[in-house]
Amino acid sequence: MQPTSHAFKANVREALDDETLQRALGNMKSGFPAKRLAAIDRLPEFEALRDQGRDIKNHVLENLDFYLETFERNVTGAGGKVHWARTPEEARQIILGICRSVDAKTVTKGKSMISEEIALNDFLESQGLVPVETDLGEYIIQLRHEAPSHIIAPAIHLVKEQVEAAFRATHTDLPEGRSLSEPRELTDEARSVLRQRFLEADVGITGANFLIAETGSTVIVTNEGNGDLTQTLPKIHVVLASLEKVVPTLEDATSILRLLARSATGQEFSTYTTFSTGPRRPDDLDGPGEFHVVLLDNGRSAMLGTEFQDMLRCIRCSACLNHCPVYQSVGGHAYGWVYPGPMGSVLTPSLIGVEEAGNLPNASTFCGKCESVCPMRIPLPKMMRHWREREFEQNLSPAPFRAGLKLWAFFARRPALYRFGANLAARLLGWLGRDSGRFTSLPLAGGWTGGRDLPAPEGKSFMEQWKARQREAA
Repeated sequence: MQPTSHAFKANVREALDDETLQRALGNMKSGFPAKRLAAIDRLPEFEALRDQGRDIKNHVLENLDFYLETFERNVTGAGGKVHWARTPEEARQIILGICRSVDAKTVTKGKSMISEEIALNDFLESQGLVPVETDLGEYIIQLRHEAPSHIIAPAIHLVKEQVEAAFRATHTDLPEGRSLSEPRELTDEARSVLRQRFLEADVGITGANFLIAETGSTVIVTNEGNGDLTQTLPKIHVVLASLEKVVPTLEDATSILRLLARSATGQEFSTYTTFSTGPRRPDDLDGPGEFHVVLLDNGRSAMLGTEFQDMLRCIRCSACLNHCPVYQSVGGHAYGWVYPGPMGSVLTPSLIGVEEAGNLPNASTFCGKCESVCPMRIPLPKMMRHWREREFEQNLSPAPFRAGLKLWAFFARRPALYRFGANLAARLLGWLGRDSGRFTSLPLAGGWTGGRDLPAPEGKSFMEQWKARQREAA
């Protein structure tokens, strides 16, 4: 996927002017957050589980080499094979080689953000293969030649009429006068079309929510069952995952699973939770003849031991996206690459560079909601600040912005001068805004007043009130 994160501001303007997108985003604001809250209210030990999940992942990251080697050994012991890929190109070539080994023509795919990260679909098509997304949301955006705009709901940026148009433009062999006005009708049509694709596929590719070192198993969670058909019907099952998805034991995986669905969709558990261990054994009724796991690094090992290591705890639940006021206003495509929202604002610069993605960590109000709902307690605002510091140090931020910070720093290092200037400015603005109590426009504040009024200062400053309270307490 070609990144456009450098054009974030232009992407945002386009998103804000898109009435259909704004209507679609409006539908999500009360959905996921309310369901999550109801789900965790029914689980008294939820906060303790968050601590447990954080500690499990921290332990893994401190011992990642050991658990990855253990995972590989147990996958091999179960009859599978692990492939190591440092870069997207290496991962693509490994998968192509596996497909070529059975002369594959059609490849079915479960939902996988890593496959988006390495632009797998475009690559397979360029090699003459037909990749077919089988998750309903992914299937819809594949028909529209779009990238996902959300991690767990890839077509959340669309409304029903757009889905109907995509189906009518693509499923031209079906009766023209058929009704597609109801969600059930759209779902039934997708199911009927995809059923034949499942049967035709020679290779099935899925992602992995977890890799279990103890057993060499991989785990996926879905609500449609498409993942099971993708990995059991074809001759070969390929699991594509990043290094940090490994956990030590089955018990650890089930502990984090209790957090995942509740944080993502407000379910106690996803409809399907599937554990896969190796290829089909002689007495198995179904399953693939070969089982391959492709483990991608692509910059993640470079995050270990840095201030961004905590980001590798992420379990891709999307809770931070679902609660972020910025994401809710502009959607996922504005972020310009695979990972949107607060988690993308930290992960994307780590993977493709702050030079390309420096706008993203600045696209935050720092309200802290993302950190407060993250099931793995990832300090997202703190890491976004670190990226802002990196951007400033490398002179990548706009010159007026850097000049403004330097001016602020000059006053901040001189507290008496800072207080004098702040009090003078507050009193001046208070006097100028005394009639209406607010400003609809103001020099140097157009970024704020362009979308909302700026209240005029009134009363005493925080420092003045603080000193007064201390005098009273004394």
